[in-house]
Amino acid sequence: MNHAALDKKLNEMVLTGQAMAAFEEFYADGVKMQENSDAPCVGKEANRKREIEFFSSVEQWHSGAVTASAFNPETNISLSQWEMDITFKGMGRVQMNQAAVRHWENGKVVFERFFYNKG
Repeated sequence: MNHAALDKKLNEMVLTGQAMAAFEEFYADGVKMQENSDAPCVGKEANRKREIEFFSSVEQWHSGAVTASAFNPETNISLSQWEMDITFKGMGRVQMNQAAVRHWENGKVVFERFFYNKG
């Protein structure tokens, strides 16, 4: 299984407005997702709710790009660096930079952690 290719496809789907379709296709039922040092959110249903809440808070997606990426085939861990320009409802326009680290098993993301400055 080519997890590096799956990771690239997942990123492309997010960048083309298909984030929730990518979530359904690529995330395991027991996925753990973590923001910085917060406690992980566990399970696809709980993380689906968080993803929907996040994307519902977006008023306008101005631009986004993966500026760097890497994949370790020995550990099936990917890393991507993101730059995003987003207007959030009631919060205004924000320039975001973050890194996403994904752990893959059997074609699915089983753990994802985001690192960013909360400002």
